[in-house]
Amino acid sequence: MTAADNGQLDFRSLLAAVEAAPPVEAVDVLAVELARLLDATKVSLLIANLSGTAAVRMSHATASQGGLTDGANERAESLTLDDSVHHRVLRTQEQHVEPHGGGWRVLVPITERGDAMGLLEVTVQQSPSADTLEHLRSAAHALAYTLIASRRHTDLFEWAQRDVPFSLAAEIQRRLLPSSYTVEGGPFTLAGWLEPAASVGGDTFDYSVGREYLYASVTDAMGHSTQAALLATLAIGSLRNTRRSGASPAEQADAANAALMANAPPGQFVTGQILRVRLADGVVDIVNAGHPAPFLLRGGATAVLEMTPDLPLGVGVDPYRAQRLELEAGDRLLLLTDGFLERNGDLAIGDILEHSAERHPREVVRELARNLLATTGGNLRDDAAVLCIDWFGPHGFRSATGGASVERALRATDRRCSSRRSEPSAKHP
Repeated sequence: MTAADNGQLDFRSLLAAVEAAPPVEAVDVLAVELARLLDATKVSLLIANLSGTAAVRMSHATASQGGLTDGANERAESLTLDDSVHHRVLRTQEQHVEPHGGGWRVLVPITERGDAMGLLEVTVQQSPSADTLEHLRSAAHALAYTLIASRRHTDLFEWAQRDVPFSLAAEIQRRLLPSSYTVEGGPFTLAGWLEPAASVGGDTFDYSVGREYLYASVTDAMGHSTQAALLATLAIGSLRNTRRSGASPAEQADAANAALMANAPPGQFVTGQILRVRLADGVVDIVNAGHPAPFLLRGGATAVLEMTPDLPLGVGVDPYRAQRLELEAGDRLLLLTDGFLERNGDLAIGDILEHSAERHPREVVRELARNLLATTGGNLRDDAAVLCIDWFGPHGFRSATGGASVERALRATDRRCSSRRSEPSAKHP
């Protein structure tokens, strides 16, 4: 019987051991402690790579050897996620138990607020009990926070996730993205994705969750390579600076426009969608700065929002206008850059949204990226950034694996969601 079966899996000692270790060893220490407490023959962390195509094995710990099996194991093995058991665990967010090598292998998703970071893989000699499986779920959750805390102090995890070396432009671009691409936050779920072109452009997405509002943006800086990345840096820096002072989308756009006018080379500009969702009722204020309009999935049908575009950031002096949209439970809002549209071929955005209505936003944005790569043969002429927001309503039903479909909304609330198929429009407040 293991310590876990005796109810002796002490997470205080686990976290104390992690805290006492250097940041680069924190995950390994946790793995060694788990191996000891569970009588496991092997404990591994598999972290998802940056392209979302593979899980990279980062650590191996065995109780019998009393420590790590490999002192340079940041990228010991890369396992493709296509149609694999590892992919199924990440997609379903459910544990998987199977006979393996004379023992039993358990795969547990490592996820924090919807951000599927990777997998905990544990091999034990006996079929794990229900208590052991529950302890492993808790351990995986603790491991998620260990990863988040440790990677602030080291490049080790970032290095393991990279499939190819980054250019300077790509490095700058990645630093502009939020540290997590997914967040589940009460009445909403949000997920973003960036598929960079070979010659990196300046596409970005960003978000922040406040007490009253969800803030989000998708932007596209003109040009390619380092100059586009620097232009994007100026725009994102300004948007974040004003957002953190409580500015509205229109105020954020005005400030970013002024920053670009004052500091960017003549003729350079940034397009974007800048929005704020009121968490109490789903009212959205959105600024369209010369950018492709958002898509809205409502009642099973997709429409392009009718919006009056303002000039791109860095072009004019007129103040920006926020337009208003009222989200309903079950809605899915999609913002993207033109890399998903005409520049990279014909991609049926509406069809993909409708066919993936029941799927989690993190799966939807990756599905869009996979379809884009298939359509272009992997030869992207422009970056492609996307942000997907599911609205459940303050009292709606939110799933760890599903989307904000009308059916889910109806199961969770007594009111009926709109199922009209007419094209919705954003209005000036």
